[in-house]
Amino acid sequence: MRKFNRVKTLHGSLAIEGNTLDEEQITALLDGKKVLGKKEEIREVINAIKVYDSMGSFNPLKGKDLLKAHAVMMAGLIDTTGAWRKGNVGILKGSEVSHMAPKADRVPHLMEELFTFLATDEGHPLIRGCVFHYELEFIHPFQDGNGRMGRFWHSLLLSHYHPVFEFIPVESLIRENQKQYYEALEASDKSGDSTAFVEFSLSMIHAALEDFIAVFKPEPLTSESRLDLAKNHFEKMTFSRKQYLDFFKTISTATASRDLKFGIEHKILTKEGDKAVTVYAYVSSS
Repeated sequence: MRKFNRVKTLHGSLAIEGNTLDEEQITALLDGKKVLGKKEEIREVINAIKVYDSMGSFNPLKGKDLLKAHAVMMAGLIDTTGAWRKGNVGILKGSEVSHMAPKADRVPHLMEELFTFLATDEGHPLIRGCVFHYELEFIHPFQDGNGRMGRFWHSLLLSHYHPVFEFIPVESLIRENQKQYYEALEASDKSGDSTAFVEFSLSMIHAALEDFIAVFKPEPLTSESRLDLAKNHFEKMTFSRKQYLDFFKTISTATASRDLKFGIEHKILTKEGDKAVTVYAYVSSS
């Protein structure tokens, strides 16, 4: 499951940046195999694998660790890895500049402020992570790799909030909703706050959790399955309805009665006595 979701995560985040390698090729690279593809795209995947594999070594509250992660993520792709950008940048949408990032000389101070916010803000950790993600994209602290670093650091923050997020590829859902992702960034830029992006990100986290629950949610127990579960406990003894209720603490008296009736009708159980003194026993399989 970890491997499956790691592939989904890598593919989702890199596809947003235009990487054309598919999940099968990424799986092969994850297994250390060679694949056919553009050299730069293969390098992007290999770098991302290294960063995500090292997730546990990064402190999400330290700017120097963000720089270390960037050095690995962008190794061999740009010259200025693991360093704040030195030049001014703008983001193009078609032929127009859709976002002009803060001047380069402000980046170190802005990033220091952002990490201070992350460490001291008393808001909910899920919201803090979304705000951090947006603000990193707004500041655009690197020459290149800002998108994949923002998504990686957000995943790192989520994994520190709860280990279940190790199994949840939020990046994959962002890829499936890429248009809305960029629209939320633009809406937050225009409004001057991160609300639109926070709402979008929380909706992606919620959807990812629902997908996870849908995969792992157990099938509802039936009378037959409950009787089967209780067999190891009761098969060498007689037991009452009360003892059956004590074993399944979350079912009602009516449900217990239905289960026991089902057991008698299908010759799973035998019954002795009447009303309050009724006891049941499992039919011997021999």
